[in-house]
Amino acid sequence: MSSQPVGPGYYADFSGLESLKKSVKADDPAAIRAAAQQFESLFTSMMLKSMRDARVGQGLGDSQQSDLYQEMYDQQISLKISQGRGLGLADMLVQQLTRNRAAKASSETDAVTGTSSPAAPPTTRADFIRQMQPLAEKASAQLGVSADTLIGQAALETGWGQHLPAASGGASSSNLFGVKAGASWQGGVGSALTTEYDGNGQAASVSQPFRTYASVQAGVNDYVTLLQRSSRYSQALGTGDDVQAFGSALARGGYATDPNYVRKLAAVVSEVKAVRSSSETASLKNPGAAPTTATGET
Repeated sequence: MSSQPVGPGYYADFSGLESLKKSVKADDPAAIRAAAQQFESLFTSMMLKSMRDARVGQGLGDSQQSDLYQEMYDQQISLKISQGRGLGLADMLVQQLTRNRAAKASSETDAVTGTSSPAAPPTTRADFIRQMQPLAEKASAQLGVSADTLIGQAALETGWGQHLPAASGGASSSNLFGVKAGASWQGGVGSALTTEYDGNGQAASVSQPFRTYASVQAGVNDYVTLLQRSSRYSQALGTGDDVQAFGSALARGGYATDPNYVRKLAAVVSEVKAVRSSSETASLKNPGAAPTTATGET
């Protein structure tokens, strides 16, 4: 080849390889490309070596020294090929590595922000409150309703996270607020048995369609949108810490048919505050201890 040879540091400088490794972990696109080219050059070198090893016997002038020079020359060829258009292997590796890193980053972001559906229901009421807290605080700022009130409603609707409606195939619906799927709903639909009350206050267990979501965050976002855009629930907005006002506005709008919905909601919100207070007190007394577990009927 007429071009200048590639320096041996490209493939033999271990400090350089360590630096390249760190850059790849930092998601440096140039480092990912360099790593892919390194792999392609090694693969090409191995392929050339296998081809030369497959020859029958030795030629005139062959010796250990000539074999060494031949191997060094093959390494140069491999490196030059990988730095140019190459065999296409480096391009494939770059695409695969980029996709994998993007998928991992997305997964980690969901875990940090709480946007993914939990793998299992919370084991305690304190766990449920901790999981709901960042979601409820964001929704609270949008609705003008206390975060404790929203956590309490989610706890009331799902039995503290133990009884969410099921999506198709038995997966979680990520529907924490018991939002039903009406005729205008265009998303996923699941079903669950729920207790409904008629005009005379008589209870009956019936199967109802519920909305299903791709994530818990998506479900909370839809709940916020429902309250903001529906004139039926307009009086629930901006009620702050007034659980009675919030619950009464929802009941008048037809959110729930239970005649005791407001009373039950207020009781659960009080329990939310009690559980949090108990957990915080325990943490202050013994910072290394596990959070206090509240028990009771769900």
